[in-house]
Amino acid sequence: MTPADGPPEDGGLPFFVYGTLRPGERYHQRLLTGRTASEAPARLPGAVLYEGPGYPYAMEGDGVVTGALIAPLPEAYGQVLRVLDQLEECYGPGDPRNLYDRVARTVELPGGGTARAWVYLAAAPLARELRAHGTPLPGGDWLTARRPAPGRPRSPSAPGNADRA
Repeated sequence: MTPADGPPEDGGLPFFVYGTLRPGERYHQRLLTGRTASEAPARLPGAVLYEGPGYPYAMEGDGVVTGALIAPLPEAYGQVLRVLDQLEECYGPGDPRNLYDRVARTVELPGGGTARAWVYLAAAPLARELRAHGTPLPGGDWLTARRPAPGRPRSPSAPGNADRA
């Protein structure tokens, strides 16, 4: 991580989450419940969202991604950081095994404020594949995009039914 990307890993930044780690979703319940000091709606400008196998991918782009800003309890911060890095297959800055890269970005808060936060973005090889063959999620909100239209049942293969974040 370079200084331009944000503080060192022990910088205590909150996390911007946009998929299965959002409040009420399965990995929030499994990994974050009881470990957060605050949770608030937030938006990530300069990013786009792509459909994944039951979870979304965000990457740099010309859009806005909707999610939540999650601040872990100070005493749980190190554990939350390790668990989220493991879940997101983030092995460290520039590691070729990364599925996601954890990067510091500015997120927008309701009422016009901003905050710096860790965000898991699709690593470069995955981002290239998504640009070439992926399915963008219109509107940048995974929760809205994965809901079926009124009166239409959700199919078993719909995004959000896999057991992965």
